[in-house]
Amino acid sequence: MNLLLKLAVGMIAGLLIGQWMPDGVIRAFVTFEVLFGDFLKFIIPFIIIFFIVSGIASLKSNSGRTLGVTVALAYLSSVAAGLLAVGAGLLTLDFYTAPVLSLQQEAIEKLKPFFIVTIPPVLDVMSALTVAFMFGIGINVSKNALLKNVADGCTEIIELTIKKIIIPLLPFYICSVFANMAAEGAVFQTLETYGFVLLLAIALHWIYLIVLYCFAGALSQSNPFTALKKMLPAYFTAIGTMSSSATIPVSLKQTKQYIKNPGIADFTVPLCATIHLAGSTITLISCAIAVMVLNHIAEPSLGLLLPFVFMLAVVMVAAPGVPGGGVMAALGILSSMLGFPEEALGLMIALYVAQDSLGTACNVTGDGAIAMIVDRFCHPK
Repeated sequence: MNLLLKLAVGMIAGLLIGQWMPDGVIRAFVTFEVLFGDFLKFIIPFIIIFFIVSGIASLKSNSGRTLGVTVALAYLSSVAAGLLAVGAGLLTLDFYTAPVLSLQQEAIEKLKPFFIVTIPPVLDVMSALTVAFMFGIGINVSKNALLKNVADGCTEIIELTIKKIIIPLLPFYICSVFANMAAEGAVFQTLETYGFVLLLAIALHWIYLIVLYCFAGALSQSNPFTALKKMLPAYFTAIGTMSSSATIPVSLKQTKQYIKNPGIADFTVPLCATIHLAGSTITLISCAIAVMVLNHIAEPSLGLLLPFVFMLAVVMVAAPGVPGGGVMAALGILSSMLGFPEEALGLMIALYVAQDSLGTACNVTGDGAIAMIVDRFCHPK
């Protein structure tokens, strides 16, 4: 919540700077926005590579069927959540398109940065994903302890970079983005729409959780609402911690109260805390559709969004376990697959972090339903 407060202050400061400060001051913020945006693009391939390699290499390959079922269910769950968000976004598209004409009419020429220092990424997103899965699976199969330690060590460095550099500078980046938007005259008319998008995402979280638990309950022949009620302590704990990993002890305790085989919970809950991010997927897609329309990036369509949904569910495996980690992992495909420029990426960060705790709460609560389904298929009556 501390980060959310800082981002809110950054947004408000950016609005005031963009409205009242001279162009020279705003250009300084635009310069920081461009530099920081380039740094984000530079670090994205490293986030993808090392977090995916470390995650796959850490999987217990001797778990056999249980591992396969859990990973498949987590992926399918994230894809289903993404499809729900796509459907809801397309159905409410008219709401987003209402202010577009006025935005086009009132926008003014963009201010230029004082200077640009280009930091080209070492790899593009698809190359990074290919390298990550190749080495992750290879290390897992070969049991190469040296490469596993190297991957884990590099993951720690990237996580430190996120915690010590990117997260502390995010409020200034958001301030710069909103200062630039305010100077263009485009920001105030879009804030109401973005508020609607966040409320829509939260509603979709709960719709998805109810459907997921009803499906799990039908398969396991148990009461889904009893199970969902028992997971509420984990839900509210995640709101406070903003971390799936930090909520694992509570999630485990609550899941074992209704699952038939406690050993399944011991395996699936910690694993799903890393690979099952259905709530984060819903938020990212809901926000992405709004940003696409209101910033004239592209016309949302099934043909454009469906490949993004399937790739996003894969990329979420690379999400670092820090506040805002989901959107950090997704920045690469937002840029490469949907064509998001730096300003749009800044908006995505702000919108995502604004509800990060609620998305995380949806993630961990859904882990309990995944555990119910795994228990049904791996330890049937």
